[in-house]
This record gives sequence, structure tokens and C-alpha cells, in this order.
Amino acid sequence: MILISDKGQQDGKHTEKERYWTELGIEVIEAPLPTGDYILANDKVMDVIFRKEQRGIPVKKMDFLGTYNVTVDTKKDIQELVGNVCGKQHARFRDECILAQNNGIKLYVLVQNVGGLIKGTKDIYNPTIRTLDELHKWKNPRLFVMKRTNDVIGHYKSGNPIYRRTQRYPAATKGETLMKACMTMQKKYGVEFVFCHNRDQGHMVLELLQREV
Repeated sequence: MILISDKGQQDGKHTEKERYWTELGIEVIEAPLPTGDYILANDKVMDVIFRKEQRGIPVKKMDFLGTYNVTVDTKKDIQELVGNVCGKQHARFRDECILAQNNGIKLYVLVQNVGGLIKGTKDIYNPTIRTLDELHKWKNPRLFVMKRTNDVIGHYKSGNPIYRRTQRYPAATKGETLMKACMTMQKKYGVEFVFCHNRDQGHMVLELLQREV
């Protein structure tokens, strides 16, 4: 098996997945992809790469349109998904979903995440999200980032004032809002959001790429 990895991915951010694939004897080739981060190198894909090499010119991402029908776009965490679905990257992400839809490509968005104590809190935990239906349980860590106000609400025994604290990002996207937005995009564009534990992303990429669509 040969995987094509999008050339635009950041170096050093995918070592765990790549190590897993190396152990399975899977070769990974970098090339610019029109949509998604990973595809399987089928005969049509390899033919594009071979013909471009024969002519001595680089492969362009649009050269791959019509050569594959399944791709996986990976997200390092749910916070990155927030930026794509509800944040500043929404327009770019939406256009990628539409490009996949218009070209008959099934786009899976695979979001790795791991549960644990939310930074800055003592007893508030996030679960590991396994399905889109569970996403409403996710608590955005930004909602727990606090700032000090100028309001004095008391004094310590030392006499130093105690200041009231409030949320620094009260409008941060909540899990329920994100879940509803993802469901809307699934229905409208045919993209499918899949979730997994951090350690399972390498396995899940392979499983999704080999699903029948």
C-alpha cells in the first residue's frame, strides 16, 4: 500500500502516524492534493505522478481531480476543528468541502483528541470524543481562561486585595454549538466528521480510506 500525503502539511507534526505506517510497511509519498490530507495511491494517481515525472514537471494539485474518490483530512484536536467550522478558517474549509462534493470525493474529517483535566481548573475534565453525537460534551478550554478585573471583592489576611475574576473569552464556541454546525455541514456538503483518540489516528486514516462509498 502507498499513501499520498498532502505536501502542505507541517513537518514534524505527524510522526506518530508515520511511524505506525512505517511499521506496517506502508510507503508515504508527498504531493499537493486538491482536497484532504491523505489518499490511497491507486493506478490513476500513480499514472499522474509518472507522467509528470516523465515530462520533468511538478505535479499540481488539480491534476489529481478525477483520480480518487475518498480522502481524509486530519485535525490535531477539537480546537483546530473549531477554527475550521466556526472560526476564521470557515470559508476556506467550506470551499474545500464543496470542491470535494462537486468532484464526487467523499471527504472524511478525522479529529484526534484525548480527554483530561482542563488546564487552569482543578476538577473539570474533558472526555475523549468518539462520535459526532458526543461532541456536545466537549468543554472549550478557552471558556475557563480567566482574567482579573479592577473590582475588589475582599482582602487576604495580609491585607492585599482580592480581585474579581471573569472569563477572558466568554464567546468561545461551546461543544453543542460546534456539534450543530458540523451536522449542518455534513447534511449540506456530504463531508463526514469522525473522532478518535490520539493514538488511533494512524489506524483510522487507513480504515476510512478503504471504506466503500
